[in-house]
Amino acid sequence: MEMARSYVPLIAVMCVSLLPLAAMAAGTPFHIEGCVYCDTCRFGFETIATKYITGATVKIVCKDSVTLKSEVVGKAVTGRGGRYKVAVEGDRQDQQCLAVLVNSTISNCQLPGPGRRTATVILTRSNGAASTRHFANAMGFFRDQPLSGCAALRKFYLADGDYRAI
Repeated sequence: MEMARSYVPLIAVMCVSLLPLAAMAAGTPFHIEGCVYCDTCRFGFETIATKYITGATVKIVCKDSVTLKSEVVGKAVTGRGGRYKVAVEGDRQDQQCLAVLVNSTISNCQLPGPGRRTATVILTRSNGAASTRHFANAMGFFRDQPLSGCAALRKFYLADGDYRAI
């Protein structure tokens, strides 16, 4: 019994010292960062010919896993270099959240690329990540017609000179 009493103050101090950290984490927004590009060669990935889009719109959408209702929890417009930052309030627990392309400011680059129209973002503190800063994968639009130098660029990116893929 005496031994149990000696632990009570220690446990109380630990609990009280963790309260400010828990309160700070609960009220701190998540900061999502990413970029948007125009896939000028229609390769499906970024290359040296990629053009980053200033003024593109991105939204953050979270879908509840029980009700399947979707909610827009943030919106951003890309700046220089196609980069965006958006703050999202609240822990989204087990919701599935995505950064989603909305529109491009380049008239001949409007079609969201397959596999590049969304990017998963994690908006919970229950996964062990200490930071509130999260990075979304780059998302891209396809150019209507590939640039003229894209065939040569494809050869550059092919491994071991395997030109059969062209």
